[in-house]
Amino acid sequence: MAREYLKTAIRTATSDENDVRGIVQAILNEIETEREDAAVRFAAKFDKYDGNIILTREEIEAASQQVPETLKNDIRFAHDNVRRFAEAQKATIQDFETEIVPGLIAGQKAIPCQSAGCYIPGGRFSHIASAIMTVTTAKVAGCESIAACSPPRPGVGINPAITFTADLCGADRIVALGGVQGIAAMAFGLFDLPKADILVGPGNQFVAEAKRILFGRVGIDMFAGPTDSLIIADAAADPEIVAADLVGQAEHGYNSPVWLVSTNRALAELVLERVPALIEDLPVLNRDNARAAWRDYAEVIICDSRETAAAVADEYAPEHLTVQAEDLSWWIDNLHCYGSLFLGEETTVAFGDKASGTNHVLPTSRAARYTGGLSVHKYMKLVTWQRSTREATRSVAAATARISRLEGMEGHARTADVRLAKYFPGQQFDLVGTE
Repeated sequence: MAREYLKTAIRTATSDENDVRGIVQAILNEIETEREDAAVRFAAKFDKYDGNIILTREEIEAASQQVPETLKNDIRFAHDNVRRFAEAQKATIQDFETEIVPGLIAGQKAIPCQSAGCYIPGGRFSHIASAIMTVTTAKVAGCESIAACSPPRPGVGINPAITFTADLCGADRIVALGGVQGIAAMAFGLFDLPKADILVGPGNQFVAEAKRILFGRVGIDMFAGPTDSLIIADAAADPEIVAADLVGQAEHGYNSPVWLVSTNRALAELVLERVPALIEDLPVLNRDNARAAWRDYAEVIICDSRETAAAVADEYAPEHLTVQAEDLSWWIDNLHCYGSLFLGEETTVAFGDKASGTNHVLPTSRAARYTGGLSVHKYMKLVTWQRSTREATRSVAAATARISRLEGMEGHARTADVRLAKYFPGQQFDLVGTE
């Protein structure tokens, strides 16, 4: 299994991790103690915002009036696609019951979390699509209370398109708070919000650290790092499209890795030649992000076979995995570690990020080795139940007593003993396992 690096990364996605834990923990402690007063104080400090924290219906309607009708229609289109996909996902979860042994019935029941807190970034980029991805799936899952939280801008408040989108997708409360204070408000139940059972959505390193610290007290979608993307391309791929797709993902941030894995050297060299010009053609902020990401984090790898390319992709376990190669069926059967898979040049990561229906909240930093992305399943608890006839307890109770005593858990064993004594008086059972 041979691979050759035409370009190697000089940094990794964790090279620039700052020690933000202490800062975030201090803010969370202050807000938990002083509650709304502290949250308002941090909103004024970090967001330069002094308006309503919970948007009124009048404010939501006024914001919606500012959104062009064409954009509203695009948002509705994307919302419908995400909703339909989420509904199809939910249909794969079924309540059931089965008879384990005669008289012992056990079952599974899917119960949605009651309260969801959805964080929607609104700083450098206003992530309209994140409102669609997080709020829509919570609504389809059946959450009774959904809070959508997004950073306000000085003198403006939440981006009007985010407000319109969150309302369209089913948010019960729209919260004008950013960063740690927004996460804290949903987790601690400030401003008359129900305490969130689960917190979801992307955010900066402070938002990610707040979720990490609060995990356990609340559920979270996943631990998130910088976004990353990998493209597999063979000789049949279009180098212009491959290059454009790499640049499109590199603009996310200065530390967003993009990787090209190719079985064709000529293709890879053409992409290497084309990427810098595409980056320089971007707007200034996007260009700075993409330039740094490409310079410091990007890699280009030549593989001797498609089997090697698939193995490399599984090793990197990218958040986004694109295949621009022949025989797409082979790739879908042989790739195993990714957040979301995009097959063929007719689809691209941006489609999934914005409008095609699959969710864009996905595992980063190789977490795709063990988890998938946000879905209705993340908002739902698969719980089990059982009921039994007295006759069915005969074998189950006896086995339970013997296993418990072997483990040294006498109290457990006696909960089985007492039932056997009641239901089958005078009968002898081996409850120790010595016979």
